[in-house]
Amino acid sequence: MDFKKEENKVVTLTETIHKLVQDSCSITFGGFCGRNSQAVAYEIIRQKKKDITIIDDSPTDAVDLLIGAGCVKRLEIAWHGISGFARAANFRRAMDDQIPCRIEVEDYSNYAVALRFLAGAMNVPFLPTRSLIGSDLPKYNEKIKIIVDPYHSEPIALVPAATPDVALIHVQRADKHGNAQIWGHLANDENKARAARHTIITCEEIVPEDAITRIPNMTAIPSYCVDAVIKVPYGSHPWSCYGYYYHDVIFQRDYTKCNENRENFLKWLNEWVLNCEDHLKYCAKIGKGRLSKLAEIEKSWNNIPV
Repeated sequence: MDFKKEENKVVTLTETIHKLVQDSCSITFGGFCGRNSQAVAYEIIRQKKKDITIIDDSPTDAVDLLIGAGCVKRLEIAWHGISGFARAANFRRAMDDQIPCRIEVEDYSNYAVALRFLAGAMNVPFLPTRSLIGSDLPKYNEKIKIIVDPYHSEPIALVPAATPDVALIHVQRADKHGNAQIWGHLANDENKARAARHTIITCEEIVPEDAITRIPNMTAIPSYCVDAVIKVPYGSHPWSCYGYYYHDVIFQRDYTKCNENRENFLKWLNEWVLNCEDHLKYCAKIGKGRLSKLAEIEKSWNNIPV
């Protein structure tokens, strides 16, 4: 079925992950220092997806959670960590001790990853870059090819296009057709949506089409790239979503403290992910008052016209 041709793409999170995120597929997440697809990562864990390849630039909590839950087989990334609080402990355990399983890692720079998604979006097999010539990355990553520039007879590095099976991108708002608007940092999301075979948009709110066309320059991802649209308020929690709510620093600090050892991580995972039936139950557990306070803080700092 060609989901992109559907007129109304509004579906549920559970249904969409079940249909489009399959075992052994490759995925990428949108956002950067905010707009993280946390709710999507939780749902992938609940559905026990496995052997996933993640192609990304600088993933944080969502990917570390997936690693800890045993969902990930391979990473093609530039960097991995958890904000400023702690190391990505599940990633470290997987690399050092193969807990819960061994994962493969293919290393790039952030710029090289961005070029990979740009190549995928352009439907070309690779793009060139000079920056990798000055690093050791080509020595450890056989997919980075060094050739002689046919125009100037100098060495040039090539990186392969990234074409993940699914892009999972959280945005501020979208209409039912999939036109998605992003406020603030776009990261590589425009190119990820175009490079991926399928794109799933989660959003803080679904708005009428005329609300989108009123400020069309904010539409970073057009409907023809999108397979599914899902309303997921607070879908980035504990990360921020610019214009909607602030970063829940305390919640994230507590998570990273629990993540210091495997036993406490599994307790956290059971409490906040596996024992929450869906994202609504997760939000109810966080508490309406706490979430509203995060929204108040954000709105007191940013006055964004809609």
